[in-house]
Amino acid sequence: MKKFALIGASGFVAPRHMKAINEVGGNLVAAFDPADSVGVIDSHFPDARFFTEFERFDRHIDKLQRAGEGVDYISICSPNYLHDAHVRFALRSGADAICEKPLVLNPWNLDGLEEMQKQTGQRVHTILQLRLHPAIIALKAKIDAAPADQVFDVDLTYMTSRGAWYFVSWKGDEAKSGGIATNIGVHFYDMLSFVFGDFKKSHVHLRTQSHAAGYLEFKRARVRWFLSVDRNDLPENTPQGQTTYRSITVDGDEVEFSGGFTDLHTLSYQDVLDGGSFGIDQVRPSIELVSNIRTCKIELNKGDQHPCVAGKS
Repeated sequence: MKKFALIGASGFVAPRHMKAINEVGGNLVAAFDPADSVGVIDSHFPDARFFTEFERFDRHIDKLQRAGEGVDYISICSPNYLHDAHVRFALRSGADAICEKPLVLNPWNLDGLEEMQKQTGQRVHTILQLRLHPAIIALKAKIDAAPADQVFDVDLTYMTSRGAWYFVSWKGDEAKSGGIATNIGVHFYDMLSFVFGDFKKSHVHLRTQSHAAGYLEFKRARVRWFLSVDRNDLPENTPQGQTTYRSITVDGDEVEFSGGFTDLHTLSYQDVLDGGSFGIDQVRPSIELVSNIRTCKIELNKGDQHPCVAGKS
């Protein structure tokens, strides 16, 4: 049975990791979070040691390692700006790292992680769950089967409601989250490059605390994209109680992928245990792209604008 530790146990995504560890037959032996609202652990691993101070968690992981009982994997669900440091901690602890997206905020941080992989012999695995979604796999097969010179017109729209708390938390701090394009969009950009090939061009039309939009070109796609955490942007016909709207159209045809997310973390973990998974090379293009989106100038007159950009500023 593989042994796991987890950093960021009280975060939004942590329960998915606990569930995945349980479902692949792993054992969570230790978890850390400065906040102690982690009762969800009882549903999966009630005997896991829990720490609210990193120094004590570090000491415990080191003690296990020196006793020949070290953990095999450290799962990282901490705030985005801490991922790099926590991945390094995992590698130094003799464990592989399984890190939530984004793996890092800046492309140059990937070079350091690659060097640490070589030095330690451990691996970095990142969660890119959309690559495992059946609808996305089917779309990639369709694109691959089309004539090699065919370029597709794509609209990507993702709206997910966030309240006032979001902007007070680390997620509303661009220096910590990377901004909206990084925090909620990075896995979509990865999916686009996975399906449509190498990135070629980017123009940003909108970049605020609540919204981001622009135009992208990949080898086989022209993409208009729009991201929002403002509930007022949800379509008027959104069902009562639904707080998220995601849509991808390819040459006008909707790609339905609103469902099927429940088990994707489990599939990701199983892929890691099977010797697969997605590493630094796979994640680099999306990290480079979101870094560019975060830092480039606004170019309203370059590239086609997404229809939702009108009236935003």
